[in-house]
Amino acid sequence: MFCFEGSLDASEENLLCSCGSKMHVNNHPSINLRHLPFGGSLSCVTFTRNQYACPKCGSTKMQFISFKAPGHMITEELYQYTRDLLASGVYTNKEVAELTGLGKNTVKDIDKERLRELYTTNDGKLIKPEKPAKFLGIDEFKLHNGYRYATHIIDMETGHILWIAGGKKKQVVYDFIEHVGLKWMDQVEAVACDMNSDFQEAFEEKCPHIQPVFDYFHIVKNFNDKVVSEVRKDEQRRLYEEGNVEAARALKKTRYILMSSRKTLQSKDADAREERQIHKGSSLFKTDSIVRKEGYEERYDALLQENQLLFTLDLIKEKLNLAYSRKDEAIMAEDIISIMDMCKATGNPHFLWFERLLSNHFEGIIAHATYDISAAKIEGINNKIKTLRRQGYGYPDDEYFFLKLFDMSRQSYERNRKSHKICD
Repeated sequence: MFCFEGSLDASEENLLCSCGSKMHVNNHPSINLRHLPFGGSLSCVTFTRNQYACPKCGSTKMQFISFKAPGHMITEELYQYTRDLLASGVYTNKEVAELTGLGKNTVKDIDKERLRELYTTNDGKLIKPEKPAKFLGIDEFKLHNGYRYATHIIDMETGHILWIAGGKKKQVVYDFIEHVGLKWMDQVEAVACDMNSDFQEAFEEKCPHIQPVFDYFHIVKNFNDKVVSEVRKDEQRRLYEEGNVEAARALKKTRYILMSSRKTLQSKDADAREERQIHKGSSLFKTDSIVRKEGYEERYDALLQENQLLFTLDLIKEKLNLAYSRKDEAIMAEDIISIMDMCKATGNPHFLWFERLLSNHFEGIIAHATYDISAAKIEGINNKIKTLRRQGYGYPDDEYFFLKLFDMSRQSYERNRKSHKICD
């Protein structure tokens, strides 16, 4: 470590005490401040400064250091360098600590100060959005051990997080509306959300002009998880009970095939014909390469021919895909009603559950024809939240974690905007 020694210029000889008396130099204590690293080496500055004492009232005062960062035993240059590294969004806190030689808690404190300056007001409240949003997105995500949740609301056009709060109830929406004001909310046309009825009801109560929109991703996810997966298991169980062991075994490991679209299966078969490697082996570590196997679509067709319920699943998947390509609400409504009729006709409890789901969220589903917004940005933010939490080995400080999320969403937008400019 490089260490630079020196002393402060005694420019405060006529320092006056609060009682009006002239203060005198009482001591010359030394101080050590961390400074900017040089190459791969750390550095510090060591110097003495004056301690002043009042002969009348006995109070003391230390000489002011102009280049010391407030609240930290580091120089202002190192403080700004650390802030610049954190603001880049390229380095984790641990990497910044290694580059600067500072402790992880010091790095966190500097970062939290930076984020508070950016995203909070002087009275400690979140800043209001700079401009109104046309479309909003809302979703919850897990906190810490998974037993607690938080909710974020984003601008669907920019991907900026506008609001984060603990919980996943109506109060989150109420607080957000109070934060931005009803005048700001008047500019919002639609909100993309999942099937959480609390969010939908809260927006409808406070801002009835805003249209909730349920996108393709959430509908298909519910269909795959609650219908396709359960029907497959039921059919496999039924075939075993009837003694048709061969047909039951044919349904083993078919969950992915049944959930995939025909286009996806055809793509995988095309990869197999080109002998595309999905995993490259190593002679050094004695692992084999894995080549994509063919026959996905053929196996899928065989399953549909042998089972009427599985054939119905395929029809509904195709109709859902067609419905979400519509640009007219009336035509999309006809498609959704057709799907609901097909579900009723089966009499199967899992299909009937899906029919009720479509019926209960009918208006929000067909609204997709008018407001072509999806949960892609929301799910992208959720994935980044998981990544940020893993990189930081968890964030026990909720305020700091939420401020990091605000910053992360804006850094991603700026990087994408700059990359588009370069491509243009």
